[in-house]
Amino acid sequence: MKTVLTLFLLTIYLNLSSNAQEARLVWSDEFSDEGLPDPEKWTYDVGDHGWGNEELEYYSQSDLKNARIENGKLIIEAHADSSHPKGYTSARILTRGKAAWQYGYLEIKAKLPRGRGTWPAIWMLPEENLHGGWPKNGEIDIMEHVGYDPGKVHGTVHTEAFNHSIGTQKGGFQQVSDYNTEFHIYAINWTNEKIDFLIDGNIYFTFENIGHDYKEWPFDQPFHLILNIAVGGGWGGLQGVATDIWPQRMEIDYVRVYDKKPHE
Repeated sequence: MKTVLTLFLLTIYLNLSSNAQEARLVWSDEFSDEGLPDPEKWTYDVGDHGWGNEELEYYSQSDLKNARIENGKLIIEAHADSSHPKGYTSARILTRGKAAWQYGYLEIKAKLPRGRGTWPAIWMLPEENLHGGWPKNGEIDIMEHVGYDPGKVHGTVHTEAFNHSIGTQKGGFQQVSDYNTEFHIYAINWTNEKIDFLIDGNIYFTFENIGHDYKEWPFDQPFHLILNIAVGGGWGGLQGVATDIWPQRMEIDYVRVYDKKPHE
């Protein structure tokens, strides 16, 4: 009887310990309410100054044409629009000032646009400029895709030591053949030791903290999330912009942020 009781208590202890270590959902948007993105969770970047990449789009604010929730999905949609000087409109929504995270597991279930000149991105920037201007504070690109190279999905980091402007950026890619017809889960698992980049649960790139200073690892501070479609630009427009593909949309089923990777 004593042995049975001991085993029973041990089972309870192990279950409690396991539950205590389970990942906790700390923020999410399931996009269940029709209309504009929730203003309690999202804000907008606005303008057409090129955004450091010679992009062509005008990012609008609170315009249902460019950003809306429809049938349980967030739609970010880029349009050809001759009423704007550079000929295109789109949306760039972000959680800056609303929510930011230092470490955790972030996953975004999305379907991407197609066509030459599209440049969708799911990415992160720091909430504060602790070390100076870009790229000193870091950038985490959870997902980028350029339309002239269909199906090649990139995950990248940028820091002062590792960035595209000096040709030292660190990143990886994975081929996703049905990127524009099916939803896939784009994710990072971010700890104080490394950032894993995943598609549908499979790690395809890891950036490790090698223990030096912020020039190599500025990722010890809160970052906010950004969702957008750029048009053209230094990378997205490298092979021009098709004129017969618009509008193009990125659909997002959900965004979920956990304090650690689920099911580890």
